[in-house]
Amino acid sequence: MVFDGHSDLLYDVTRRRLAGEARVLERHHLDRLRRGGVGGLVLALWYGRGGGQTFWEAVPGAESPARRLELMLSCAQAEFAECPWLAVVRTAEEAEAAAAAGKICAFLGMEGMEGLRGPEDLDRLAALGLRLGMLTWNEENPFAAGAAQDPSKGLTDLGKQMVRRMEDLGIVIDVSHLNERGFWDVMNLAHGPVIASHSNCRALCDVPRNLTDEQLRAVRDSGGTVGLNVYHAFVHRDPAKQTAETLALHAAHMAEVMGVEHVACGFDFCEFMGPPDNEGAAGLEDCGHIPAFFRCLERLGMSQAELAMIGWENLLRIFKGTQ
Repeated sequence: MVFDGHSDLLYDVTRRRLAGEARVLERHHLDRLRRGGVGGLVLALWYGRGGGQTFWEAVPGAESPARRLELMLSCAQAEFAECPWLAVVRTAEEAEAAAAAGKICAFLGMEGMEGLRGPEDLDRLAALGLRLGMLTWNEENPFAAGAAQDPSKGLTDLGKQMVRRMEDLGIVIDVSHLNERGFWDVMNLAHGPVIASHSNCRALCDVPRNLTDEQLRAVRDSGGTVGLNVYHAFVHRDPAKQTAETLALHAAHMAEVMGVEHVACGFDFCEFMGPPDNEGAAGLEDCGHIPAFFRCLERLGMSQAELAMIGWENLLRIFKGTQ
């Protein structure tokens, strides 16, 4: 069973529900989730406009990030009410109970906080079930700068207040989209586990969204995890090596640098977003192919106990005792 620490399925839910569809997860995604052995997800609220290539351009009034966030929250809540097979949870214990009952469990996450005014907005979101948060997507906002921005810009004073409030509320801090200075600012502020939900290794693919070995060790020292990302451009610079086998090498490198107990899954499948350039690595085109990735890990010599740690146990551990 697999716990995917970063899923953008709420993007598809929102797009389709705003166009009049219902039961989106069941009708379009459930079969693949089950084929992939997905027993748990972090469902991310990503309401960015992604360079203007999203459905939001056709939604009246969606120019405001705050408005887009509210629309996505509304669509998510309506969708959850139609999914008796899905349990939206807040703790590891609730997730384990859902799995025992044969349900897929889902934690609610946020990918970028440009739609928030400040720490006071986190209180309402925590009450709605928010359990994981990223200060930025790739943009610069009032809190921090994303990985696509100036790497020397750190957290703003307001961003530091957000980090402190997240910890107070038991919202897990996710640094996957932060630039380097922001990453280290978070590490210097945080008192508990910090995760990078969907980032690979800079040593194997030198792009800003991946983490250096020094950053990997810092996440380890916080007690956190790093989630393996299928996105082809984060797996290797050479298109011929953008494969499930190469992603398995990222897992092996993480295990060597951090210890296997800090390696997790954060696959970031987004084939449903359409072109351009959203493909997963070859062999990992959608979540139904996840078992093939774990076979790659087996061929590298990982034990069944290690596969269980990467697939489910390591990330779920982060949600124990944080709510």
